[in-house]
Amino acid sequence: MRFIAEAGRLRGVLRQTVLAGPGLDRPENSAEHSWHLAVMALVLAEHAPPGIDLGRVTGMVLIHDLVEIDAGDLFLYADQEQQEQQEIAERAAAERIFALLPAQQGSVLRHLWEEFMARQSPEAKFARALDRLQPMLENLNTGGGTWRRHGVTADKVLAKVELIEDGSPSLGALARSVVRRAIAAGVLAPAPA
Repeated sequence: MRFIAEAGRLRGVLRQTVLAGPGLDRPENSAEHSWHLAVMALVLAEHAPPGIDLGRVTGMVLIHDLVEIDAGDLFLYADQEQQEQQEIAERAAAERIFALLPAQQGSVLRHLWEEFMARQSPEAKFARALDRLQPMLENLNTGGGTWRRHGVTADKVLAKVELIEDGSPSLGALARSVVRRAIAAGVLAPAPA
């Protein structure tokens, strides 16, 4: 019960992504992001590698950001030093949060989180692809969202698309199409010359 209550705190962690849709002009929280990824996993399962365990993917996307309860959310395009500091903070958070569960259950969920972070299994690669694709779709649907606010250019976005392609070539192609559409619509700046 302590873990369940703690997991609910993820609703208070705000992300950079602004939500698309009428009346939703506000930052997304990390719980909403995780839920959205779980829905995407179900709907986009046909784009996953053959034989993938969709239950594992869904589990990964639902727990992957629990560490943000302590560590907070880091902007996807943060610099290397900030990313390294975030990794340290997230590992400390994982120690505390997964320890709230009975030992065996905590170990299982911690392993699932580690698998997501390592991005070695087909399930983790697909889960991470969804995690990278979702904010791209939100940015496209909000007229540039965080891309415009932070001056993110197409080359930086395309660097993240490689991770999507690694998890799902067809979703990678979709992501490249999103970038082209965003540039054409003027909501994503082209790569500097």
